[in-house]
Amino acid sequence: MSTCAWPMHRADLARLGAMGFPLAFVALPLYVVLPHHYASTYALPLGWIGALLLLARLGDALIDPWLGRHTDAWFAHSRQQVLRGAQRSALLLALGLGLLFFPHVVLPAKAAAIAVMGVAALALVACCLGLSLLSLTHQSWGARMGGDESQRSQLVGWREGLGLLGVISASALSAALGVLAMVLAFGLSLGLALWAWRCAPAPRMGRAQSSPSDPQPHALGMAAPLGVPLFRRLLTVFVLNGIASAIPATLVLFFVQDRLQAAPGQEAVFLALYFCAAALSMPLWLTAVRRWGLARSWLLGMGLAMAVFIWTLALGTGDTLAFALVCALSGLSLGADVIAPGALLTGVVQRLGQDQSHQGLYWGWWQVATKLNLALAAGLALPALQWWGYTPGQRDVAGLWALSCAYALIPCLLKAVAAAYLWQQRHTWTPPPSMEKPV
Repeated sequence: MSTCAWPMHRADLARLGAMGFPLAFVALPLYVVLPHHYASTYALPLGWIGALLLLARLGDALIDPWLGRHTDAWFAHSRQQVLRGAQRSALLLALGLGLLFFPHVVLPAKAAAIAVMGVAALALVACCLGLSLLSLTHQSWGARMGGDESQRSQLVGWREGLGLLGVISASALSAALGVLAMVLAFGLSLGLALWAWRCAPAPRMGRAQSSPSDPQPHALGMAAPLGVPLFRRLLTVFVLNGIASAIPATLVLFFVQDRLQAAPGQEAVFLALYFCAAALSMPLWLTAVRRWGLARSWLLGMGLAMAVFIWTLALGTGDTLAFALVCALSGLSLGADVIAPGALLTGVVQRLGQDQSHQGLYWGWWQVATKLNLALAAGLALPALQWWGYTPGQRDVAGLWALSCAYALIPCLLKAVAAAYLWQQRHTWTPPPSMEKPV
């Protein structure tokens, strides 16, 4: 297709963002559906499953910068090379996910548990590798389109908005129709997204012109982005805010079951309210970015999240309606969290003059931070809860108060630190209009 020129029509944005749907579709099954599926269907110990997922997540995160530089080489070659790489990555992802949920396709009916775990490990490696490569390629494609703050936020908004719909769809299908329907729907949406990608506008391909500020692909060291102050400061805000969001995600089931003592199955209702509100908020946040810019819109989202979420400290047994309201209003704030960081990152790499040569490497480090946020949240929150005296299933007053503090107070404090640093640095990531690079 033709090279992109801003402004783009909604159809172009939809084609560019379509891959967000199946990519997000994978995230929920890997870390929410898979443990229950393996425990109930194959009677595998939860400890085995947890260890496998932890090792896969850590290994996956560590290779992301290398994978990002690999995608940069695809972009330096040609559009066809990028699309071929994306297709191979998608095939690897689809095969890995199918084999992960149905290991007996290649195993005898009564295979030993250790054999099932062996197949699961290989399938998970294929799944994570395909997902990382496809995500990095898709993000780099969008980031190389350039544009000013409003244009970049539109592109990210479409991708992340469709991603939220993917999460909602995966949750509904797995609960209503089972794992097979979910995997089949994923395969169909992945094929449609690849077709839409081929029909989408393309960024400029090939090597960028050499200059002191824009070295050629592979000239930068693997850790070079971490030495760039502009990137490092943005990454700091992203990590602090990400951990603040990941702690409640880690503890929500404990909070709903022990603090609220909600009826079984209400967790799904709360999560649906949260993600649906986030999806509906996307147009509002795109309007906010046009009016106030990315940094101030992100600050507004953080402020709304803190103002709403702190009230969960006051909730107790039976306060399910109040918690549902908190979920809906917190979901509205999530729109800013999914639009602003990625659009700001694109602007940072653009200002560094490396937007046509090293997008993949920067996005690789960004994905490392994204994946480690959940690991850090679990590593901080769960041991702290145990130390403070909370035990799942037990409902003594001190333990429940510790749970409320870990679930609501600590995330709000972390988000406040992230917001303060973002406010201090807001002009760093918001250049004058003359420095923007609309296409």
